[in-house]
Amino acid sequence: MSLDSDLGRDTVRRLRDGMARGVLSFPLTSFHDDGSLDPEGLRAHVAAQIATAPGAVFPACGTGEFFSLDEDEYRRVVAVTAEEAAGRLPVVAGIGYGWAQAVRFARIAEESGADALLVLPHYLVAAPQDGLVAQLEQIAARTSLPLIAYQRGQVAFGIDAFRRITEIPGVIGLKDGHSDLDRLQRLTLAAPEDFLFFNGASTAEIQARAYATVGVPSYSSAVHAFAPEIANAFFAALNAGDDGTVDKLLRGFYVPLVELRDRVPGYAVSLVKAAARLRGRPVGPVRAPLTDPSAADLADLKTLLATGLDLVGATL
Repeated sequence: MSLDSDLGRDTVRRLRDGMARGVLSFPLTSFHDDGSLDPEGLRAHVAAQIATAPGAVFPACGTGEFFSLDEDEYRRVVAVTAEEAAGRLPVVAGIGYGWAQAVRFARIAEESGADALLVLPHYLVAAPQDGLVAQLEQIAARTSLPLIAYQRGQVAFGIDAFRRITEIPGVIGLKDGHSDLDRLQRLTLAAPEDFLFFNGASTAEIQARAYATVGVPSYSSAVHAFAPEIANAFFAALNAGDDGTVDKLLRGFYVPLVELRDRVPGYAVSLVKAAARLRGRPVGPVRAPLTDPSAADLADLKTLLATGLDLVGATL
């Protein structure tokens, strides 16, 4: 990892410290019932997220429906998040599509107060390893903000390409969503000492213990967006080596949640938003092409949420 600025080094330090203290928060983007952006609902949601002491906050990423936002909306989402964070924890904004469009979002994020950027998988096409490296090189050359690469979907780095991206000035970490622990172990062993790794698997708690065994203990938590009590209880138990509590939460809440999530494509986001609404959070509906849960699935979600909260002694 090559960092040319004090900003980059400070961001790495703050992220590392935060990752040791708590889960990574990926807030939802609030919409009105007509689908328009709801900045005040977003502000209330982000403030509630920050109040539960996550390690960092990642606005406008997958859970935040980055793919549904235009540039003006994106600007407001990142700005509101940075205002609420007020320097208390790092703000890492999502960017994506091809590098030219990603750079446009990067500039907006920088102007809006973000501390770093999560580079989401590029749009549509498969690409060779040289192209994956070049994508990050092009973005890094056009922003002063540190970058975290996200390998998921069509993006998967081999060892040689990974070594090359760790040498790009400003690339500070890798978020993994493939859950190929053999490959990931090879990457962690090949990484510079101060390079950051993140578990970005869907419902990351399911695989958190496995990721930790290959040197990747920090993870993003979609559950934190609607039930920080459950997410924080799981994080505390995992870090304390309390396997009994970890297993109880996995069996009673997380595994059933994944089974419910897998019923319909897109539920990884829309179930999270529906659960937040069940708890009175002003996040509104999802935008197409996602759909809100059916009445039957919503009823199952409500029952499961009550069970999870009961397991940690909280209330709906």
